[in-house]
Amino acid sequence: MKLSRYLAVFGFTVVFLGSPTAYLSPGSAASPATARLNLGSDSPLTIRAVSTSRKMSVVPAKRLTVVRDLRVKSYPDFTRVVLDLQRNVTYTQSHQKNPNRVVIKLQNATLGKVARAKLNGKEFPDEIAIAQPHPRSVTVSLNLETISDYRVQPLNRPARLVVDLINSSPAPPVAPVTTPRTAQPLSREEVRTIVIDPGHGGKDAGAIGRHGTEEKDITLKVGLRLRDLITQHLGKRVLMTRDKDVFVELEDRAKFANSKDADLFVSIHVNSHPQRSTKGLEVYHFGEASDRRALEVAARENGTPLDETGVGWQYLVADLLTTKKIEDSLAFAWTTKQAMVAHLDSRYDLVDHGVKTAPFYVLRFTSMPSILAEIAFISNPTEEQLMQSDAFLSRIAEALFQGIKGFVNPHQTSARQSERVLSE
Repeated sequence: MKLSRYLAVFGFTVVFLGSPTAYLSPGSAASPATARLNLGSDSPLTIRAVSTSRKMSVVPAKRLTVVRDLRVKSYPDFTRVVLDLQRNVTYTQSHQKNPNRVVIKLQNATLGKVARAKLNGKEFPDEIAIAQPHPRSVTVSLNLETISDYRVQPLNRPARLVVDLINSSPAPPVAPVTTPRTAQPLSREEVRTIVIDPGHGGKDAGAIGRHGTEEKDITLKVGLRLRDLITQHLGKRVLMTRDKDVFVELEDRAKFANSKDADLFVSIHVNSHPQRSTKGLEVYHFGEASDRRALEVAARENGTPLDETGVGWQYLVADLLTTKKIEDSLAFAWTTKQAMVAHLDSRYDLVDHGVKTAPFYVLRFTSMPSILAEIAFISNPTEEQLMQSDAFLSRIAEALFQGIKGFVNPHQTSARQSERVLSE
């Protein structure tokens, strides 16, 4: 029987020299272990121990992002806390009880000297607590017992995380006589035409669930219900980019809204994710992708390759993407998201993915405040089943309606007022 020239046994290199017997000696650092084995043949061999230790590949830890500064400013209806960051960070939100609070965790982050000094100076309201419980994380804890709501918004150039604490009871105006009754109806009258955009359609089915549910059908059903609610209860002019199962180019959807002098644009979509357990809702407004998944969602809805989805968005024509549109779209997105959570949370096991920015084509070229609502995950078996229920689709439409109503009627939400100071 021929044996290979080398034989590895428990980390030993076996070298054949022609002897039928092999002996093993423990060896040392200066003299490696050797062995001689009796193979019952005329072929001698020598076994030398070799080190089996391998160089471990060390994965470098992610760079820590420094929270450079902390700022706080109070407004009549809310308090804004700004965390000035060295660079953008990934953060998570979790709801905890006893006490009732929301904890925002900044991953791979650390408090800088200036931020620590301000915390020690006790400049922050009691409703918020900022700490560093771990060398690589910073937490922002919000006391839900003393505030009515909150908003979290990451912003770029420069990188910062904005946290708004909505007061439980709005502060009374300093001079009531300066707030005439016509102020609220005036802002309501500004919105005359609303365009509803049911995503996909015709040859474009959109995302498809495991049981064959198609996104295009869900978005149309919700869109038609939403149209009826706005018409009946707000008395606004409502137009739809499609009211039947037809294909409409993304560019034509935006052109339609612009040509009709629309005041608001609402695009309805259904989400999808490779991980089937992912569920919930999220609302987008146009901008640079706030995270990798936001970019992936935009790429899917745009029908473009991932590496082309975010290119060139910052070079838009100025008259299409003004500061006013950005601010109003952000406020519109927050108002809608909050209304949807409030309307649905008591009925369903809802996951709130928040408000995000992404370069959606259909939002890119609209000239009015525009949002895109991802109402559920068709890739999640439970939510796909829910979307086959007329009751669920009606509640989704009602939730979207509450968001639109809240934005159109500023006295029912403080979102528009609070989000106008994004440059803080």
